[in-house]
Amino acid sequence: MNEHLEERQGNLYYLEQAPITKAVVHLSVPMMLGMSVGVIQSITNAFFIGKLHNTSMLSAVTLGLPIFTILMALGNMYGVGCGTYISRLLGEKRNDEAKSAASFALYGSLITGAIVILLALLFIHPIVQLLGADADTIGYTRKYAVALLAGSPLIIANFALEQVVRAEGAAAVSMKGMLISTAANLLLDPLLILYFDLNIIGAAVSMALANGVSILYYVWYLQRKSEVLTLSIRSFKVTKAIVSNTFKIGISELLLSVFLILTTLLLNNFSVLYGDRVVAGFGVALRIVQLPEFLCMGLFMGIIPLLAYTYAAKDMVRFKQAIGTTGLCIGLLIIVFSGIVFAFRTHVLQWFSTDEGVIGTGTKILTAMLVSSLFTGFTGLFTSIFQAAGQARQAAVMSVTQGLIFIPVIIIAHRFFGLNGIIWSLTVTEAATCGIGFAMFALLNKSLKKQPVIEVM
Repeated sequence: MNEHLEERQGNLYYLEQAPITKAVVHLSVPMMLGMSVGVIQSITNAFFIGKLHNTSMLSAVTLGLPIFTILMALGNMYGVGCGTYISRLLGEKRNDEAKSAASFALYGSLITGAIVILLALLFIHPIVQLLGADADTIGYTRKYAVALLAGSPLIIANFALEQVVRAEGAAAVSMKGMLISTAANLLLDPLLILYFDLNIIGAAVSMALANGVSILYYVWYLQRKSEVLTLSIRSFKVTKAIVSNTFKIGISELLLSVFLILTTLLLNNFSVLYGDRVVAGFGVALRIVQLPEFLCMGLFMGIIPLLAYTYAAKDMVRFKQAIGTTGLCIGLLIIVFSGIVFAFRTHVLQWFSTDEGVIGTGTKILTAMLVSSLFTGFTGLFTSIFQAAGQARQAAVMSVTQGLIFIPVIIIAHRFFGLNGIIWSLTVTEAATCGIGFAMFALLNKSLKKQPVIEVM
């Protein structure tokens, strides 16, 4: 009977009726796989730039990471905001409003991308200086920044649509889009960086074009295959409800990334004091540790539609079961994958650089980041819970807490412990942020016990 129900309801079956373990696997595994191969894009850029044997170029790619982060954040602002709203609307059977929210995500993100290009043209010089570039890296950093910012509409829209398709439970579609983008990046990187000798510019253009390819796939799916959603211009509406629900949750994602950028900028500016080798070591270590962290991210981001749908439908039993199952999976993933990366950390670093200084410093940095990942996965889970439940205040607190704690921690740690203080400041910050998230979740869980429970069979 369940097989017939699954066939009839498609992706919505996993939000409404599927056993929790089956639903979590369906929603999160494709997201985990997609995000894991998505890490390949970042690693690929560093790998092919590394083939040019130019430490300044490798440092420029690292210094330019905040730009990609803010573009991703703008996309996630629309994606998470509209996506969680769409899932809640579907849980309340308000399908027409869900269609309008999906269209708003696409057209809003494209317009935002165009605005970013205009602002970049006006402020590119202070932007490059803010990234922490020095005399050796400023030229390369400027070229990389300009090329990446030129692709703003494609990058922002891609991240928005990737989460819109997941809002109705189409996790496999989201994964395919990420795979398409990664494959395109793998083809374009060697072509543009090495063959056409565009080096640092080729890395940025390759990333932007790869995002554009996946947009085409998402548009095709939403227009032709989606059970409910559409991107038709006729469904595009700018209503108070859509704008309010999109940005009150989406802004937490933007704030999270803004403070993540602030964290990266502080790391860049402090690490620059110790030379290009330390900057490059941070950049390579960041890319390696992304694998276990992105697997966890796939889990807690993958279940957001399920949490939002069940919360709106007042199915608190299913809501809490989803949280418990996901938390257990995150704990196991962190222990297993971080353990593997830790065991082979020196050998992995040697894939990216033959410079003994980069490898030595990178090993210390990677060790601290792997310890930090023990807390990062659960911090992300708490944030996803608040976003899915429409708890804008709690989601915003989680978004700004890390940055607010990190600023004094890194300043004090650097003053008393030098480079080692910089390296371990992120670990201290993540532990504190995770503790705050747990405390707020405990309060939310207490309030849910007072609500009437509806168990869907």
